[in-house]
Amino acid sequence: MNADTTGPDEVADELPGDVVDLIGVAQYPSLAGFDVERSYSWNTLAATGNGNPLFWDDDVAAELTGGPIAVPSTLSLWMRPHYWEPGAEGEQVALQVHFDLKERFGLPEAVMTDNTLIFGEPVRPGDRISHAQVLRSVSGPKTTKLGSGRFWVIDVEYRNQHGALVGVETYTGFGYRRPDDRAPDQPGSNR
Repeated sequence: MNADTTGPDEVADELPGDVVDLIGVAQYPSLAGFDVERSYSWNTLAATGNGNPLFWDDDVAAELTGGPIAVPSTLSLWMRPHYWEPGAEGEQVALQVHFDLKERFGLPEAVMTDNTLIFGEPVRPGDRISHAQVLRSVSGPKTTKLGSGRFWVIDVEYRNQHGALVGVETYTGFGYRRPDDRAPDQPGSNR
């Protein structure tokens, strides 16, 4: 799928101004509701059969990384809210910017077409991770085998309790409408 996107310096005529205004802006800053725990790493390692001693042997971890670290690929665990939390209103979802774009453009379906992780400082047990979502780009209208819609790129920037960047996760999504799925305001729609 082609993910040609439009950044803030190359705004397509068809990209609404309210969306352009969000490009490059940190949104939904959030602090994880719990500290990084080794058990999350151990569960991930057990599920994947990963016996890397860096994560299982404290002496190896001390020698290589100055102490235990979380499995780097678990980074996104720290942005995922529980489906329900006391005091929270409505459904809790990760990557809210993605859902906002689906709603803004009236696109009922979506897939993630790419995901990239860039790691910074190691995440350690006891860290409290914060994150913010940054819309990087939105394409003009595109049509693929799935349907018609738009691609968007969202970065999730993660920091530890000291403000150090521990990673950036980049998602490319494609929000779309299936060919037989008319928008509510189109003739012949049943909605």
